[in-house]
Amino acid sequence: MSGQAPRAPVAITLGDPAGIGPEIIAKAFRQAPDATRGAFVAGDVAAMRRASQALASPGQPAWPVAQIERIAEAAEMPPGCIPVLQVVAAPAQDIVPGRIGAEAGRVAGNCVVWAARAALRGEIAAIVTAPLHKEALAAAGFPYPGHTELLQAEAAAHAGVAVDGMPVRMMLANDELRTVLVSIHMSLRDAITAVSFGSVLETLRITHRALQRMLGRAPRIGVAGLNPHAGEGGLFGSEECDIIAPAIGAAQAEGIDAHGPYAPDTVFMRARARPGVPGSGEFDVVIAMYHDQGLIPVKYLGVEKGVNVTLGLPLVRTSPDHGTAFDIAGTGRADASSLIEALRMARTLVGA
Repeated sequence: MSGQAPRAPVAITLGDPAGIGPEIIAKAFRQAPDATRGAFVAGDVAAMRRASQALASPGQPAWPVAQIERIAEAAEMPPGCIPVLQVVAAPAQDIVPGRIGAEAGRVAGNCVVWAARAALRGEIAAIVTAPLHKEALAAAGFPYPGHTELLQAEAAAHAGVAVDGMPVRMMLANDELRTVLVSIHMSLRDAITAVSFGSVLETLRITHRALQRMLGRAPRIGVAGLNPHAGEGGLFGSEECDIIAPAIGAAQAEGIDAHGPYAPDTVFMRARARPGVPGSGEFDVVIAMYHDQGLIPVKYLGVEKGVNVTLGLPLVRTSPDHGTAFDIAGTGRADASSLIEALRMARTLVGA
């Protein structure tokens, strides 16, 4: 990794201030100076100071939090300091750790909106998003179920296209496995309906383009079936024969190295790389038909290693592979490992 700061810094959004976001951000600056070098927090200065103070050992000073006025100041901060740009109005009321609230949702959502617009203007190199709470986001009036949809809407508005003209996909990755989802946050019943020829083919195209940039070569893509045993030739469902296989064939005709559909209970094992040996699995990535099908195998390998990457956006966005953990918010027990990996992934994607 280069010793130089990136041309534009990485912004870390605060996340829900009632969750573990501020705490894991503070821990990341303390534990991983290589990953946080030149980065800054897009959020609320007071929330970060509370988190830093809460993590201080008895008799020891808190990790310093410095308010910056301009993005460029992030690169000038000394080691051992957390730079924060106040990008939202300070909370109008006390935010209680572990409690869902509209004010916390407002702060979290507005931090993401600010970062998305800054990234789209080229002012920051990448966004790393600390976890927000979907119920709090909704209570604050945001019409999006999560980060991915909010960022998609901002990118579409910036490009002057309809939201469906900015197709995005979620990729979950660690050092052993990558999965990309055909559908994201919707009911399982709706997710099954969302498995169409067009959605599968679009997922294959987005995955091919993104992984080709990431790996420097065409990725080997394995595709999971929707039904048990990938439908067993139509005995357990026809989606594989009628939808998924034709989409794979169309992708292959475009030069995409895609194969399947394979039984979803074994394809992830086939793709899994041996620890410390990147690319040693049969596939570089697996296309999963719905949210839990793709997330369970990655999270089973260790949430602390997982990174969420949004594919298809005209900006780089990564995040830790876990939520707000309200049950331990404010206790100092949250693990920053996944956030640190998300920072490292963002730097890799922007070449920093």
